Amino acid sequence: MLITGATGFVGRRLTQYLTGRGHAVSVLSRRPDRALEALPGIERAWRWDARAAAPAEAFHGVDAVVHLAGESVAGRWTARKRMEIQRSRVEGTRALVEGIGKGIAERRGADAKPRVLVSASAIGYYGDRGDEELTEEAAPGDDFLARVCRAWEREADAAGEQGMRVVRLRIGIVLGPGGAAKPLLALGRLGLGGPLGSGRQWWSWIHIDDLLRLVEHAIVNEIAGAVNAVAPEAVRQREFARRLGRVLARPAVTPMPAFLLKIVLGEFASELLSSRRVVPRRALASGFEFRYGNLDEALAQVVQG
Repeated sequence: MLITGATGFVGRRLTQYLTGRGHAVSVLSRRPDRALEALPGIERAWRWDARAAAPAEAFHGVDAVVHLAGESVAGRWTARKRMEIQRSRVEGTRALVEGIGKGIAERRGADAKPRVLVSASAIGYYGDRGDEELTEEAAPGDDFLARVCRAWEREADAAGEQGMRVVRLRIGIVLGPGGAAKPLLALGRLGLGGPLGSGRQWWSWIHIDDLLRLVEHAIVNEIAGAVNAVAPEAVRQREFARRLGRVLARPAVTPMPAFLLKIVLGEFASELLSSRRVVPRRALASGFEFRYGNLDEALAQVVQG
């Protein structure tokens, strides 16, 4: 299989997980030399900067493509940052699918061609929805990130025209040794992990190990379309903070007012204050079993490991 974004927080661990499971893995990377050094066990690293069609030959003999590449949404959303978030996801996915099409054309008549594209998306697709339970059939939101996610998913769906099965993973807050959990753990250890804003907003999360397993599940099972990559137990943010404080044995009562969060983080603060109560209906219906369906267990594993 072929992975983009393989040197990122999720990609690095996914590559290790899949090679450990006996899958032959190659990657697309802006720096293939660094990828080969950082990712022991991969077969090959192809050069690709996502600004042009991915190299067609990279898809020869590949049965599955996992697309994780994209500019991180964390940090202050300057005009440049917003442009990179949009470009890397929308134009990058378009360039990937263009490369897949060229690879298929070159191998026309051959049995070996990608049969599935698993493309990352985000629960930001739904926008700020209060207490509404959001299954994969829920309508999209209309804020900046929701619009990016809609365009991002449309580009991924274009791979269906090449005869591929397309799975769009709408990923929640990923709990693991790094990523979104890193600043939360740092604040928690300082006793500053209290409620953000009102704390009433719903946070939908997934443990990194379950996300890796869900990607493999999506590859080997005949599911398609949007799949919410979140644990079954969404919690309000203040409850998340309370449980994290309990695991860390630190107080979690000092609030971060919404206005102060917006001063520090700008428009990105809206992502921490938005409420998304997301339900993994399709994952559960397809037979996927979460190992970390309980937040206490997930946080304890992250803190210990």
